[in-house]
Amino acid sequence: MKKIALFPGTFDPFTLGHLSLVERGLHLVDEIIIAIGVNNNKKTFFSLEQRIQMVSKLFEQNPKVKVESYESLTVDYAKEKNAHYILRGIRSVNDFEYEKNIADVNRKISGIETFVLFTEPEHTHISSSIVRELLCYGKDVADFVPKGLGIHDYKKII
Repeated sequence: MKKIALFPGTFDPFTLGHLSLVERGLHLVDEIIIAIGVNNNKKTFFSLEQRIQMVSKLFEQNPKVKVESYESLTVDYAKEKNAHYILRGIRSVNDFEYEKNIADVNRKISGIETFVLFTEPEHTHISSSIVRELLCYGKDVADFVPKGLGIHDYKKII
């Protein structure tokens, strides 16, 4: 059986921390589906189409990574995709508390396991919300996003 993990998130934008989690997660599973969640109550900086395009470009040479969007409960989408695992990252104790509760509920209602990778120390200060804030003020975010996207790609989209 193919081991598939769903890596859900808004990815607004996709950061070096996200990239690290995918690369490290691929050592544990056969395939990762980067599932960009649609939440109409959440205001995003980039459109869904832009986020799909950016992340897809980053992994276009890697057949073990797929990029998709979804509008359902994460565990329902995971089941639809035959994913038995959900991949999550933790930067801090606060992240742990939140992720543990979600993982417990997900396992209870679906049987799907969540595995957590700790963010590498050099990426713990990076978050999508901080990168969005910097972008809003026209700052260079090249040190926080994957080189495959680069700051020039972001400027084109803005």
